[in-house]
Amino acid sequence: MSIQALYSAATGMSAMETKLDVVANNLANMQTTGFKKGRANFEDLIYRHERLPGAEDSAGQYTPTGISIGLGTRVSSIQGDFEQGPFLLTGEQLDVAIQGAGFFQVADPNGDIYYTRAGNFSLNANGDIVMGSAGIGRLLEPPITLPTDATDISISPEGVVSVRVPGDTSLSQVGQIELAHFVNPEGLLRLGENLFSETDASGSALLANPGQDGLGTLQQNALESSNVDPVEELIGLITTQRAFELNSKAIQVGDEMLQLVANLKRF
Repeated sequence: MSIQALYSAATGMSAMETKLDVVANNLANMQTTGFKKGRANFEDLIYRHERLPGAEDSAGQYTPTGISIGLGTRVSSIQGDFEQGPFLLTGEQLDVAIQGAGFFQVADPNGDIYYTRAGNFSLNANGDIVMGSAGIGRLLEPPITLPTDATDISISPEGVVSVRVPGDTSLSQVGQIELAHFVNPEGLLRLGENLFSETDASGSALLANPGQDGLGTLQQNALESSNVDPVEELIGLITTQRAFELNSKAIQVGDEMLQLVANLKRF
């Protein structure tokens, strides 16, 4: 008597708690460069079938519907939304945004390759282009080293990196930025620090120059902002709260019904 309602509503509360975690993380990263928001998906649990559809009744007819009672819900997946984020013009020569598909490649000191949409690059003491970070200086892959006396840096939409040095009026090419793309970018593993790593689900990285093989082009002096829509997340926050409250109300009602049944023996 109403016991199942308690468990079903509890699964709803647990699912909404997970959705709240996702929404909170999206809101926390509204200003994170190159951040891609997440979306919680849900699926219903198994059903208790008291009568199957198409069962034969006493008159020899087949029932058009059955009696199936659901046992709640759970989180089926949390998908990443890789929709393009808006551009923020910075004027910094080593700030680069990707217009379209693709990821920058960066190398850890131990040689591991990671992928990112954050193009806020900097230079290390050797003049190598590295991912802008106060922690590990991960090298842009393939490596590009700029002359120490470079006075001007140009990065073309196709990823050609050129510099101007004192005494030379023309630009000299010093490197080529490559982008990586994946058959299933949603299968990438999020690592934090604006980094992704490939998995069996994402497939291996496919490399090409910007503007080739369906990859996006580059825009210098700009960064890609987070693709989080605050209004959309606020709506999600409100609906999540209401769903949590309604599930808690279902538990309260189920508990009250059980108390009523338990008190019947007193009469």
